[in-house]
Amino acid sequence: MIQRRTAIILSGLVAITAALIYQPPGELFADSSAESFRRAVPRVEAAPAAKGTSGEVKMQFVRAGERVALPLVIRGTAGPLGFRYQWVEVGSEESADVMRPLDGDTLLAPLTPGFYELAVMRNGVTQRLEEPRIAVLVPFELKLGSTLNGYQIGRYPAEWSRDESAEKPLGFAEVREEHLDLPLTKHLRVRDFITHDRQTIWPKYVAVDPRVLDKIELVLRELARRRGEETATFKLEVHSGFRTPLHNAGVEGSARDSRHLYGDAADVAIDADGDGQLTLFDAYRVEQAVDWVERAHPELAGGLGVYSSRRYATPYCHIDARGERKRWRG
Repeated sequence: MIQRRTAIILSGLVAITAALIYQPPGELFADSSAESFRRAVPRVEAAPAAKGTSGEVKMQFVRAGERVALPLVIRGTAGPLGFRYQWVEVGSEESADVMRPLDGDTLLAPLTPGFYELAVMRNGVTQRLEEPRIAVLVPFELKLGSTLNGYQIGRYPAEWSRDESAEKPLGFAEVREEHLDLPLTKHLRVRDFITHDRQTIWPKYVAVDPRVLDKIELVLRELARRRGEETATFKLEVHSGFRTPLHNAGVEGSARDSRHLYGDAADVAIDADGDGQLTLFDAYRVEQAVDWVERAHPELAGGLGVYSSRRYATPYCHIDARGERKRWRG
């Protein structure tokens, strides 16, 4: 009897010891396996060149079906071999087109207008890049007279001028209410370029030239440098971005062919010295920074107007990237 009890006790001790020592392989190596797997999957991100000269441009505007320059950096492997890509609508899981091999620095844009993120896949692992996104434009040619899908735009000088070289936008980004806070750059949002008219219809349509986005970010970087800071967060107000020709015609003192019509201009007030106020001295500092940016980056040359009259609530600057230097005061 005593021997039997001893055998049972010993058997129990052996079982308990085994239970303490043994762990299922999945649990024993869960953390290390997950970490190893994470390290083994190549990480894909946009190259700095994909975000403009400033490195802060977060949206490209492209025509449907065109080749988009979007260089990528792939860390953890020698190249893009085995990767595929697909465009996915912002804010959803809806794919815009078929999956294609990733075989270079230019990607084929979707055929349907909208805002998209790039999804890159390899070996069953998908990575979505939130920047830069792309906005596929509705072609200018789809504007019927003065309207586009019910939204009143008006007529461009190129539509009634005999000058065949007269300028017009390539197209318009189709903006719905849920798109307003999408970032265009570090400091700018889609809402900053919507025309300030009284139309309540959605979607609205907007033309944006990424050159002016890049230029404004470079100006802000130069203002930070002059304050002795590598980067800085600025109070920035956009008084006007894109203007439809219809709205522009009612803006006092605005030129008939204002650069706002083409999406490469913005009227901005920037607290350049960081004192919490928007003053004439801020506008002068912005003027100096614009001059420096244009000297360093002549491809971004354009207009600069300093508006400091007492009829304006705050002094502000018009900045554009028309391609030639212009200066004026208002």
